[in-house]
Amino acid sequence: MVEESKEELKEENNEETKPKMPEFEKPLEKMTAPELKEVAKKISELTGVHAMKKTDLLAVIKEHYGIEEEVPAIKKKKKAEKKVASVKDLKAKIIQLREKKEEARAAKDRKNIEILRRRINLLKKQTRKVAQG
Repeated sequence: MVEESKEELKEENNEETKPKMPEFEKPLEKMTAPELKEVAKKISELTGVHAMKKTDLLAVIKEHYGIEEEVPAIKKKKKAEKKVASVKDLKAKIIQLREKKEEARAAKDRKNIEILRRRINLLKKQTRKVAQG
């Protein structure tokens, strides 16, 4: 019985040492530095509030009110697996693009010729990479 009452007193003392956190209109992380400074000024044991930066203010305020830092779960984006085309497939695509390029030359479509030229060069680079790797 005596041990239970001591434990209850300890729990009550722990609750009393940490001041109750006031209700803020928005979460601490979303507050600006001047807003955080206003909150920090209300903490009597704290000095040098004006010189503190936002990260320092957040740390001090959270420590004073006993707020635990929430670490957001970082989701890694899965990269789409690239299709590894064979050299044969890439060269077939180059031949098709060259034919389209000749058609564009006959039509005197300079813009399309330039686009096709770049695509052909890109495919040539890819064939070299596939051949090496």
